[in-house]
Amino acid sequence: MLMRTDPFRELDRLAQQVLGTAARPAAMPMDAWREDQEFVVAFDLPGVTADSVDVDVERNVLTVRAERPEPVGKDTELVAAERPRGVFSRQLILGDTLDTDHVSASYDAGVLTLRIPVAEKAKPRRIEVETKGEKQEIAA
Repeated sequence: MLMRTDPFRELDRLAQQVLGTAARPAAMPMDAWREDQEFVVAFDLPGVTADSVDVDVERNVLTVRAERPEPVGKDTELVAAERPRGVFSRQLILGDTLDTDHVSASYDAGVLTLRIPVAEKAKPRRIEVETKGEKQEIAA
């Protein structure tokens, strides 16, 4: 049988689960990076089924919602409960340089990966500079 002896440690753990810390957000930690012409965001969602994940974009706000259900039945006695449960939500404000019409999402091994392409208008392009007798190209 598991015994708990420090009520203050349990209160601290509960506060970290609900509120999170700066180094470790409560329910949906993420990494984000740029890969060539895509912006990639990966969310850790262990114990969440793919059909409980909802991703939507409205204007430049991307919202991810997921639900981790209670793991126990009515005849089960929960001995330790340290993993957060319920509905989690996280919002990201996307810049105008991203193409929110072509966001793709995949879910594998508890990780939700979103790929957001860089908009055509934000990609580097060459601009032709004309001079009095010849043409030159300059990178923008």
